[in-house]
Amino acid sequence: MPKRLLIVESPGKVKKLSKILGSDWIVRASCGHIRELSNEGEDSLGFIMDGHNVRCRYIPRSQQAKETISKLKAAVNQVQEVILATDPDREGETIAWHLKEALGLKEPKRVVYTEITEAAVRAAVAKPRKLDSNLVGAGLCRDCLDKLVGYKGSPLVWALNNGAKSVGRVQSATLHLICQREREILAFVPQDYWSVWVDYAEGFRAFYKGMINAPPETVQQDNQENDDTIIKKSETAESTRVLSEAEAERLVTQARNHPHKIVQYEGKIASRQPPPPFITSTLQQAAGSRLKFAPEKTMQVAQKLYEAGLITYMRTDSVMLSPEFCASVRKWLEQNDPQNVPQTAARHRSNKTAQEAHEAIRPTNIFRPSVELRVELSPDEFDLYVMIWKRAVASQCRAAQLRKTLVIIQSGEILWQARGQVVEFLGYAKYWSNLSKDTLLPNLQQGQILTLENAGHEKKQTQPPPRYSEPKLVQLMERKGIGRPSTYSPTIATLKKRGYVELTKAILQPTTLGLEVDDFLEKALPDLLKTEFTAKMEDALDSIASGKEPWQKYLTSWNQDYFAPALVKAKTVPIAVSNGKKTTATEREYEKSRTRCPECNNYLAKIKSSKVKKKYFLKCVSGCENVVLFWNDYNKTWQAPGSKTEKTTPHQKSPVKVTKYPCPVCKKPLEEYSYTKDGQNKTMLRCSDSKARQDSKHKEAVYFNTAKGWWSPKYGELKD
Repeated sequence: MPKRLLIVESPGKVKKLSKILGSDWIVRASCGHIRELSNEGEDSLGFIMDGHNVRCRYIPRSQQAKETISKLKAAVNQVQEVILATDPDREGETIAWHLKEALGLKEPKRVVYTEITEAAVRAAVAKPRKLDSNLVGAGLCRDCLDKLVGYKGSPLVWALNNGAKSVGRVQSATLHLICQREREILAFVPQDYWSVWVDYAEGFRAFYKGMINAPPETVQQDNQENDDTIIKKSETAESTRVLSEAEAERLVTQARNHPHKIVQYEGKIASRQPPPPFITSTLQQAAGSRLKFAPEKTMQVAQKLYEAGLITYMRTDSVMLSPEFCASVRKWLEQNDPQNVPQTAARHRSNKTAQEAHEAIRPTNIFRPSVELRVELSPDEFDLYVMIWKRAVASQCRAAQLRKTLVIIQSGEILWQARGQVVEFLGYAKYWSNLSKDTLLPNLQQGQILTLENAGHEKKQTQPPPRYSEPKLVQLMERKGIGRPSTYSPTIATLKKRGYVELTKAILQPTTLGLEVDDFLEKALPDLLKTEFTAKMEDALDSIASGKEPWQKYLTSWNQDYFAPALVKAKTVPIAVSNGKKTTATEREYEKSRTRCPECNNYLAKIKSSKVKKKYFLKCVSGCENVVLFWNDYNKTWQAPGSKTEKTTPHQKSPVKVTKYPCPVCKKPLEEYSYTKDGQNKTMLRCSDSKARQDSKHKEAVYFNTAKGWWSPKYGELKD
């Protein structure tokens, strides 16, 4: 009989972990979160704030979660010891706490590993620890914050009556970035300019740099540009901008009328340091640009690689690598690429908020042959694995060596400039190519007179700032401090799902709905959209996670000092309505439906939405702001979002009762079934065999209760 139970999050890990741990263990999965805040209490928050105390009520997340809890309880009764091995991050710690509470575990042991390999798992199991109450507190605080903002803030945008569905702490700040960029693009006024150039018989082109009597620092500044800038500019070389065609013509004429002499010639060898290994955000960016993966897909594929034991945990903001891994890469390089072994490997710095106990995303075994993996993995999995492998190896290689050349030429009072770059030693770029192609210049020397072959100019136009791709948005979210590695992908997915943004040719663009919501929130809850404000909240959660601040005090203070007063003020913000008048969220009049609110019995309001089939959904505007119903076309009923009902049945309101009547299809007894439609209680007869009801023949085998008795649209009256 097994003596120990290991509980993980993902079912995909069970098989590999069972193989590693052997027959003395039972390995079971929670399938992610098993509990969530209930929809009880004021505004259905599921928690009560009393002074600086927060009382939460949690319920199983779904019917599947309820069944999972039951199965895990049964497994707990079969063993002597329970170990929680949920994911090694704040969210994983919170899930472990929920498992402890749901399963009634007194002092469960907690183990953490960042790779599913025998060595890592056995080492973790050998050194269990207690649950980290600070990490749990930060996770619980995040859940309460997000529900507080969502449930209290969303009714504000419902009042717009344009199909807006939700407000979110991270979601709305991210939407604001996208809408800000769109407004910049709309307000952009293009400006004409001219690029002026000269071609020399020696075999290169130079661009207008400025006039000889310009301040000396003008030339010096460009000489001191960093390596990144020079490399980028070598691809899109251009002259200093000239703002009129007449001036461009004058410069060309001057170039043709004066001799050209090299007045400055500089050549240097510059080092380009290797990039750090991947963290969550940079993995999503690289997979987006190189593999054309959306962030959501990147994380799904990475999850499979992690569960297969091929890479370390993929939600991390640390660029740290274990000494053992660095030693294995060095050994690989010594065997396969000795020229690329550095004297000392480059040291990379993580963000100041990174959890340094974690590692960067890397392969678990650098020596694993790709021939084997190509057979085992899907094409997407293989491509992502190879990219992770190359980046990890590159981070431990020698720097690339670049020979850079700067040439300044004078003709009359005009200065011209040319830049060259040649890669002398690839170094890390052999594995991770991020260098621009070579730009060759001929052998030149100071004081050399050049032969002008041609001079000319090209009209150009300034371009508006570009819209964000998904990878670029992730990069911006990370830089601004909005969200954390685990939230980047879900946030973007939510914005798309809500209809606030759409993906057009791999570019994110706000919809009219998204712009309307952002415009309103900018007036109603402006602080919530500021990236500094949202980033400050993330910093507070980090402080809670490190034990510097009690989570309940932070939540209650934040609500009392900022959010509650902000909501009161937000409800007075004018809202434009179709007749041209303006109202507010608390004064709005709506078209009433025939369906009553299940809580206060008032008629629900019709809220227009182009995203649903009926073109509107129902919500209560009489104080029960949390009551929202959507039309289920299959069941012909109004249902709350996320309602878990059988496809073949409406909401069940009371237990079924088996009758003496036979099913017209299979002759099994019919059952009496009660449900609610349009706010009215109704009754029907259907086959008592739930599996048989899935058969298409049974879909019409139903009888409805009428004034004359039981009647079926297909089979007519039901006779005794």
